[in-house]
Amino acid sequence: MFILSDKNSNKPVSHSAIEGRKIHIFEEHISPHEVIFGNRILEIVSSYATQVALNHSSVHCRTAGIDFVRFFAPAKRGDVLTCKSSVNRSWKNTMEVGVKVIAEDFRSLEQKHILSAYFTYEAYDFENKPLSIPTALWETKEQQRRFIDAEKRRNLRFKRSQKDF
Repeated sequence: MFILSDKNSNKPVSHSAIEGRKIHIFEEHISPHEVIFGNRILEIVSSYATQVALNHSSVHCRTAGIDFVRFFAPAKRGDVLTCKSSVNRSWKNTMEVGVKVIAEDFRSLEQKHILSAYFTYEAYDFENKPLSIPTALWETKEQQRRFIDAEKRRNLRFKRSQKDF
């Protein structure tokens, strides 16, 4: 656990994290094959990730990119979907927010991993100038792993942007 010396420059990951947020699915979000449309799940988790970014930075953030979206299993009618989302790492005016969706079959109580995604956000003012955001401080070994992995993904994004297409 960290002791915060300056509340304006450091925030623990738990400060802005969302845990166990239910994803409400309606009939129009279910395909004829009884599977929940993946784009609807992605739309909902995008809004949760944006909320985490706002909670962490306390300023307006815009989505700079989605690096990775992976559907691991289909979500089916009757599944109870829960989402967890948190800042994995922050840099000067950007941050990576990770999202994970779990489905639980209410009959068997079996859980399955449905989706993982990584969103990158940028903090800007209304004149489109970058704003500094607090440093995300990990508090657990799992948060530390995500912190390290976020830097690897950032370096990979940077390498890709340097290539000529």
